[in-house]
Amino acid sequence: MNSATLHYVFDPLCGWCYAAAPLVQAARAVPGLAIALHGGGMMTGSNRRTITPQWRDYVMPHDRRIAQLTGQPFGEAYFEGLLRDTTAVMDSEPPTTAILAAEALGGRGLDLLQRLQRAHYVEGLRIADAAVLRKLATDIGLDGPAFATAVEAHAGEPTREHFAASRALLARMGGSGFPSFALARGDGRLERIDASPWLGRPEAWQQHLAQAARQAA
Repeated sequence: MNSATLHYVFDPLCGWCYAAAPLVQAARAVPGLAIALHGGGMMTGSNRRTITPQWRDYVMPHDRRIAQLTGQPFGEAYFEGLLRDTTAVMDSEPPTTAILAAEALGGRGLDLLQRLQRAHYVEGLRIADAAVLRKLATDIGLDGPAFATAVEAHAGEPTREHFAASRALLARMGGSGFPSFALARGDGRLERIDASPWLGRPEAWQQHLAQAARQAA
């Protein structure tokens, strides 16, 4: 039985969320700790963007820093493929809808997020494309028709309501961006946890979380 919950506000197109992916994976192994996913909708509506040379120049130094700090891999297909594809659209809504659908199908949201991050940053795939999302869902073992039905149920207004609730939670926990983490205490209070000192140190983070979870219970 889970005795504490780690709330994670993320975006599938957020580079620093990819940097934190090993921390999320380590958190999953903490006994009694549940992880609640909250997609923040970083690139939605007017914030959606098409890849441009300027965007590539902006993100690449961050990506290099993430690789240096955490050891997370970035593929040639991403740097020299996706980031040079000026027809590709960066849109957080479809992959977040897919994650909500996967979570509804037996709590597989985190598994799909991890697969999406690898698809984007290593394989250079367009993770806003419906066909790509269906393929990635089957990659992690989800049933294709069941996934398609779940996506249809969560698309549109349900996903936008999820974004609004995530942003409200982000404000309540005192976070300012993605990724943001907070531990829910037994009395309902949220304790924000700054993950930045733990990047590249998943084992130490895991120990820190285990102690914090025991205190929160």
